[in-house]
Amino acid sequence: MKISTKGRYALRLMIDVAVHGGEEFVSLKDVAARQGISMKYLEQIAGLLGKAGFLRSGRGALGGYRLTKAPEEYTLGSILRLTEGNLAPVACLETEENACERCGVCPTLDFWTGLYAAVNEYVDRFTLADLVREELEKQGRASRPSTD
Repeated sequence: MKISTKGRYALRLMIDVAVHGGEEFVSLKDVAARQGISMKYLEQIAGLLGKAGFLRSGRGALGGYRLTKAPEEYTLGSILRLTEGNLAPVACLETEENACERCGVCPTLDFWTGLYAAVNEYVDRFTLADLVREELEKQGRASRPSTD
């Protein structure tokens, strides 16, 4: 499995908004400058996150984006599934019901099913708050997001 730039940038955007926003809106221009991501690409990702209810947008001079929930309420898995789609390692596991004609006799199905379960368990174990805490530690800042 390989996470695309959209998934990686979505995580960076969410972390940046959490660290720099608090109750205030964070401009995409500022995020783009801090993260080294193009504004156009950030606008697409922020739009997707906004439609899903992960971010709230504000217009005007003090506009931008802010989180709709506390960082502890977002799993990394939920953000990645939104941007990447299903995280299944093989096509036959992408839907609720396995439609593969070989699923009853496939010698690798249990392996792929186990890998899929491990990936989901791993990405759902971490929250946005975990990455925010790590970012703040790397910056040498306190363990709480600032309101700047």
